Amino acid sequence: MANLLTFGIVAALFLASISLYRYGNIPRQHILVTLSVLTAWCFSFLIVFAIPLDVTSTLYRQCLDEHLAPTPAPSNISNTATANVTPPQPTECQEPWGMVPPTVFPNLWRIIYWSSQFLTWLIMPLMQSYLKAGDFTVKGKLKSALIENAIYYGSYLFICGVLLIYIAVKGESLDWQKLKAIASSASNTWGLFLLILLLGYALVEVPRSLWNNAKPGFALQYAYFKAAKLSTEKAEAEEHVDDILESLQCISRVIPNNHELRPCLETILRKVPIELQERASRNFARTGGSGMGATSSTILPSEKALVRIHKQVIKSLQTLQRTEALWSVQVQTVLHLEDVARNIHSSERRFKTEFPRQRSQIEKMFYSATLQWYWECLLKAPYLKSLCVLTATMSAIVVWSELTFFSRKPVLSVFANVINVAKESYDFLTIEIFSMIVLCYFFYCTYSTILRIRFLNLYYLAPHHQTNEHSLIFSGMLLCRLTPPMCLNFLGLIHMDTNSMETYYTQIMGHMNVIGIISNGFNIYFPMCMLAFCLATWFSLGSRALNTLGFQQFLQNETIATELVQEGKDLIAREKRRRQRAEEAMARRRDFGRPDPVLGTGSDYLSKYRSGGASALTSSRTPADGLLRDGDGTFDYAAVSSSSALGVPRSLSEEINDRFGVSTQIQVGFRDPDYEAEHDRRIVGPPPRGLFDDV
Repeated sequence: MANLLTFGIVAALFLASISLYRYGNIPRQHILVTLSVLTAWCFSFLIVFAIPLDVTSTLYRQCLDEHLAPTPAPSNISNTATANVTPPQPTECQEPWGMVPPTVFPNLWRIIYWSSQFLTWLIMPLMQSYLKAGDFTVKGKLKSALIENAIYYGSYLFICGVLLIYIAVKGESLDWQKLKAIASSASNTWGLFLLILLLGYALVEVPRSLWNNAKPGFALQYAYFKAAKLSTEKAEAEEHVDDILESLQCISRVIPNNHELRPCLETILRKVPIELQERASRNFARTGGSGMGATSSTILPSEKALVRIHKQVIKSLQTLQRTEALWSVQVQTVLHLEDVARNIHSSERRFKTEFPRQRSQIEKMFYSATLQWYWECLLKAPYLKSLCVLTATMSAIVVWSELTFFSRKPVLSVFANVINVAKESYDFLTIEIFSMIVLCYFFYCTYSTILRIRFLNLYYLAPHHQTNEHSLIFSGMLLCRLTPPMCLNFLGLIHMDTNSMETYYTQIMGHMNVIGIISNGFNIYFPMCMLAFCLATWFSLGSRALNTLGFQQFLQNETIATELVQEGKDLIAREKRRRQRAEEAMARRRDFGRPDPVLGTGSDYLSKYRSGGASALTSSRTPADGLLRDGDGTFDYAAVSSSSALGVPRSLSEEINDRFGVSTQIQVGFRDPDYEAEHDRRIVGPPPRGLFDDV
């Protein structure tokens, strides 16, 4: 019967692999990043399949204890294994489906928990900071990574210190079990704090977003609003890149070729696309060095100054990639919603798109235009509203159970009552299915919030392989930190965290009784704060506060929101005109096969269109250039994001490579041994590989 656990492990690995393939760019990522993120996500998904089996295994052991001669309750894993070797099984206790040997779960939980803690508190933070460090040696990069992660390690050690002081004041002795409990308590307390924040937001926002998405008009207005905000962020990112490169240009002209700091400068320049370097050189020549950094143009910079600007270059290019990725995704979302709005009253009942894409024969067969119309225009809205009702009901049950799970007599938690009713008849299948449904909803609420969160305006998860390595590592860290407290919180809701009926998970984690301030204080009363977070989300208090402070939020009947909606509509109309001009140029090239009198040859036009930044480097302007550019010397980044309309699917990596070069992908630290030769020939080569390229 261990096949069910095997299926869960395979399913978790499959889901993690599919998610990593969807969001990451595996061929361009370093193997260490891929393996660490895959492990973190796999362990997080595995909990959905493993915890229900652990719960039914615990209830089965309790059934054996109740119907056989009383035996002392097992106090640790070793005598638990021997306690399960019992006389013939009573007829009342039917072995649950998916029962595994008693030694499997202890080993599984040890691997999951300690591997997750090792990844989230040591490996992944150091890996992430190492990628962003601006130093030029291994020692310097590691030192910068440790300093940057001091806030995480400091918060963890601070909680451990408080618990140690608490135990010392009570005059209790410390042994290995208590030290392990302290470490687990500190980590779980930190994770529980973050979990309550995320759940308090998601339990309200998930049903509300489903309801809003069922209204095409509202969804389209919100999409316009997001497009306007992303356009502003993209313009700011481009300006910041220009400022950084101007400073770098000044430093490049100051440091001689034979200076000892010149190799460090060359390391920075290798990360900057050649097109942007040439543009910065022309801007410097045009302004005469009167821009940013001109005041210190005669002062030789120090190594610390180069480290600082190196880190700024990495961060600015990463921000540029983030805004380009999110802009590309948002444009596709808006165009799809506009297609839905046009087709919803169609009498032909065939879904027509303004910019059709190439579809495979299998897709045409199983998802025809007629079937797509019925789904998008007729069935999707009722389906989303039904999901809204179900998720709203589940959210209300979760909040009620969080507020009342500490009450053992009478039992007020809805989840605990369901488990108790099924336990009376030893209906293990119902318990497994119910536990998996509840855990899936917990995970969906928490992880969907992580997928949509933009922490410090730097980390994001965008589909279609448009997520960089830093964001993937950050999401893996959050999932590892949330998994253990989420397990304990669920076990608390169903009253399975007591000594009389403990799961293997609580045996491995250890009981919190050794730390009364945690078991009788924080773990009980802090989850009650979820109601406050839910009410704040329901009344949009956070959005209103941010809107008051000047951070525009989508609030209906607000003047600023209305203006941004109109701005987003104008930006999308401009994007559509670009795509239409590109399609017309392609049609002329295909039909006539001769040079266009205005645009030139078709290949020249497509080259300009697809390499937006490169076309802006030319000094001459044609009438067509006036259509694609706002002014001399400016890039038209948004035009390139519509290249998929030409019938050739292109990823964000290809678009950015054509415009800015391969290094814009922020593959910091991963270069080929032959890259030096490629750089000497001033050619942007293949994706860089190698972990210590800057050393």
